[in-house]
Amino acid sequence: MIAACFCLSITTLFAQGREAKQQKKEERKERINQLVKQEEEGALIFNKQNVFGIRLTTDGYSAFYELGQLKTPTRTNLYSLEIGERKHSKEEKLSRGSTFGPALGNPYIYGKVNNFYYAKLGFGQQRLIGGKGNKNGVAISAIYGGGFTAGLLKPYYIEINDAAGNRLDLKYNGKNDSTFLSSDNIYGSSSFGKGFGEIKFVPGVFAKTALRFDYGRFNESVNAIEVGLNFDFYGQKMPILLLNDEKRFFFSAYASILFGRRK
Repeated sequence: MIAACFCLSITTLFAQGREAKQQKKEERKERINQLVKQEEEGALIFNKQNVFGIRLTTDGYSAFYELGQLKTPTRTNLYSLEIGERKHSKEEKLSRGSTFGPALGNPYIYGKVNNFYYAKLGFGQQRLIGGKGNKNGVAISAIYGGGFTAGLLKPYYIEINDAAGNRLDLKYNGKNDSTFLSSDNIYGSSSFGKGFGEIKFVPGVFAKTALRFDYGRFNESVNAIEVGLNFDFYGQKMPILLLNDEKRFFFSAYASILFGRRK
C-alpha cells in the first residue's frame, strides 16, 4: 500500500513536471512569435547594440562609442562616450613663405592661444517614431539626452625667432599679444605634442537632440545617419582665439555616420 502511494506520487510529480515544461515551451514559442510579428511591423527588437561613429559639427569634429539597451520595442537607453576637438569659426591658418622655395616651418593658426578638446560622458534615449516596415526599410528615431563634459584646454605653442636668431617655443601668457598677432618673427607652429603636459581641465554639462535614420539590415547591424543639435556649457569662459569674445556656452549643429551591431 505504501509502495503504491509512493509510485503514484512520483508519477504525479513527473506529470506535473512535464506539464510545467510544456507550458514554458509554449510561452517561449509565443514570445518568439510576438517578436517576429513586431519585427515584421518594423520595430527594432534586440537586447543591446554597440555603435561607433564619426561626427562633424559646425565647430569641430569627434568620434564616439554608444551602448544601447532596449527597454521597450520603441524605447532604448543610450550610454555614450565622445572625444573631440572644438575650433573657433574665425581660425585662419598661415604659413611663413620663402622667396626661393616652399613655405618654411609648420603652418600656424593666427592668434590662437589654446587647443580646445573635450570628452563627454552621456546618457540619453532613442525613441522609434517610424519603423522600417520591412527588413530593407529605414527606421527613424528621435534621440535626446545629456551629461557631463570635460573641457580640455591645451596651450597652443608657436615657434619664434628671438633677437639673437634663436628659435624658441612660445605660448600665450596674457602679456605677449603683440608676438602672437605679428607674423614677423613667427616661424610656424610647434610640434603637436607640445603643451599636453599643461592641459587645463574645465568641467561642464551638455545636452543634445537629434534624428537618426537607420538603414542597416534589420536587427543585425546598425548603419545610420544622425543629424542634430548640441548645447554645451562650461564652468568658465574658454579662450581659443585672441581678439574674439570668450564664451562659456557653445551651440552647434552636427551630422554623424554610425555603424555597429545588435544582438
